[in-house]
Amino acid sequence: LLYIILYFQVLKAEYFSPWKGEQQMFKLDIGWPKTPEDFTGQTFCVAVDSLHGLVYVGQQGDNVPKVLVFSKEGYFLHSWNDTVEMPHGIFVWNTETGSSVWITDVGTGKYGHTVKQYSPLGKLLQVLGTPGNAGSSLIPLQFDQPAEIFVEETGEVYVVDGDGGMNNRLLKLSDDYKEIWLTGTNGSGIGQFKIPHSVTVDAFGRVWVADRGNKRIQVFDKVTGEWLGSWSGCFSEDGPYSVRFTADYKYLIVAQLNINRLAILAAPPVGSIGDCVMVHSVQLADETKPHLVDVDMKSGAVYVAEIGAQQVQKYVPL
Repeated sequence: LLYIILYFQVLKAEYFSPWKGEQQMFKLDIGWPKTPEDFTGQTFCVAVDSLHGLVYVGQQGDNVPKVLVFSKEGYFLHSWNDTVEMPHGIFVWNTETGSSVWITDVGTGKYGHTVKQYSPLGKLLQVLGTPGNAGSSLIPLQFDQPAEIFVEETGEVYVVDGDGGMNNRLLKLSDDYKEIWLTGTNGSGIGQFKIPHSVTVDAFGRVWVADRGNKRIQVFDKVTGEWLGSWSGCFSEDGPYSVRFTADYKYLIVAQLNINRLAILAAPPVGSIGDCVMVHSVQLADETKPHLVDVDMKSGAVYVAEIGAQQVQKYVPL
């Protein structure tokens, strides 16, 4: 009888708490990169080109290369610097014809307050915004410290603007950079933002935004911009700095800079957003300060840009 009772207690625990027995999901790849001394500034952002096996890192600082390019194995390949002032967010967009690198620039000099598209070797292809001019939210393509960008395969663009500037908004642009919809003002109400810091799109047509200052993630319909829900229960200790999905879209990986933690949350399937469930976390060393992350959608590896440690670290799924 005791055996049967214990059996059903275990069964109940497993049924109602499917994550309790979750083993460690990622381990640090201590061999990446091969030459950590190549990081010479504050590493704010990282983007993976899964198709070509490349990793792009954006650095801030005086007299440092602003964009570093590594192989996924960790070998330093090259760097570029032109027309990049203070990279904050970075994203690789792959199409059938080639790849390009999008960077949000929060600088206050002649290149700042812009979202820019580059070739893989650093040739400037496109500038959104007015370089050097911070703008109000009355004008869609006038940015004030744009934090991050996400580009879909279709070429449609999502920008969260800004990283502490006068704008607090989420903007969707067509593939020819016309406004499709715009949402958000400064505040803590539904659909309002306080430092929208990171943006991603899932496989079910939903846009996820790290609403950093409000310590929550907000979710929107990618077609209409309609608000679908928010998560705040997992962020009482520290707001979310990044949002990226794992390669299978089962989990959302969130950096929490002030508590040096990566939170791994269960991603809801189609339907209700529900409440957030933290299934695992990776505790980083003190003062690491993880800022933004990206995921290799082929291998599942997670890259973390750490402005405190001034490095990017790679975690591989177990």
